[in-house]
Amino acid sequence: MEDVGVGIVGLGNVGSGTLTILAENAGQITLKLGFRLCVKIVSSLDADTRTLPEALGAVERTLDWRRVTTHPGVDIVAELVGGTTVAREILETAIGHGKSVVTANKELMGLHGPDLWDKAIQAGVNVAMEASVAGGIPIHAVLREGISGDRVEALYGILNGTSNFILTEMEKRGEALEAVLAEAQRLGYAEADPSADIDGFDARSKLAILSALAFGERITPSDIYTEGIRRISQMDFQYAHRLGHTIRLLAAARLTRAGLVLSVRPALIPQSTILASVRGSYNAVWVKGHYGEDTFYYGRGAGPRPTGVAVVSDLMRVAREIRYGNPERVSPFAHERLGEYDPIPVTRQTRAYYLRFRVVDRPGIIAALAGILAEKHISLDAVLQLPCEDKKAVPFVITVEPSSEQAVREAVAKMSGLDFLIEPPLAMPMETGL
Repeated sequence: MEDVGVGIVGLGNVGSGTLTILAENAGQITLKLGFRLCVKIVSSLDADTRTLPEALGAVERTLDWRRVTTHPGVDIVAELVGGTTVAREILETAIGHGKSVVTANKELMGLHGPDLWDKAIQAGVNVAMEASVAGGIPIHAVLREGISGDRVEALYGILNGTSNFILTEMEKRGEALEAVLAEAQRLGYAEADPSADIDGFDARSKLAILSALAFGERITPSDIYTEGIRRISQMDFQYAHRLGHTIRLLAAARLTRAGLVLSVRPALIPQSTILASVRGSYNAVWVKGHYGEDTFYYGRGAGPRPTGVAVVSDLMRVAREIRYGNPERVSPFAHERLGEYDPIPVTRQTRAYYLRFRVVDRPGIIAALAGILAEKHISLDAVLQLPCEDKKAVPFVITVEPSSEQAVREAVAKMSGLDFLIEPPLAMPMETGL
């Protein structure tokens, strides 16, 4: 059977990993497909000096991505450059020239994925994006097809490997976030500007995509409540352990009576849960179905080869459609059409909370804080204080019974004005339903 031609735009880590797999695993790919995937052309700003795997054979190189999207021998264009401007133009141009597209771009698909799918439908081509979330975990395929017969009620994920590496190294070694972040940057886990990872924006884009697949609603990433991990300290892990918990940057989507509630933020989770065992740069997704109940998916969240596997698998799926035809193909968003999401504030939730304070020690502090909590109808659960010699910066923790999140926020805002506080209180939800 005739080969399917592939064009690659972007030869960074993911692009290089994809080419390595296409070259080294060509025999197995051909056995599974019944025909070859043939790389016809590659493009990057340094394509003319790049070393490509010899097993790929003669591959055209170009500095102009437009040559890839219009190449007569290319059936599928893989966009692996990232960003939301040029990347969108690459995909739209490829679709406009009747070529199916594969992307690993979570930010672009989180923002514009449904629009690109609409364009692909009109052009009679396909869009595949498995590599956009949790590179080494086929979570799109799970939600799109594997458990599509179920009704998802909740989805929790550790979706950012950089933040998870930082948190788990802080927990293991008792070091400050700044020191572990610097190491992560030296190791290549974190960018020079780490804000997308540690401020939660990377995980937010990924949650927008997974929520669209799981719940059939078109999610705007900016509608997702997002907090990062910058304020987490090693002392928070000490207190969390005393409570039988640990801390993870948790992406959460829950169906409630009010609607779908979405958030990305650090949370205390019980050490006995499976998500607590996810360490280092690994990702994990836990899905609760109405009928099938709990399923769990774990693997590398990034890296040239795990993500490259996802890209190549998408290329294979799309190539099968091109060669064998599939007029009833499954939407990349698992639903024929996505509904419009009506954002539900996280403040409507009821949660137990962890409140950490740093104060200049003096009598009456607990009474003052307890008085504010009582005003907001919040009940104390426990007060914890580890030994501290520095009376000018005493840390302690108050945990509260499940309360309205709106009430907790109002209480924290009022506490922040108290003159004995060195910094505003740190408030994190305690997730007990995992």
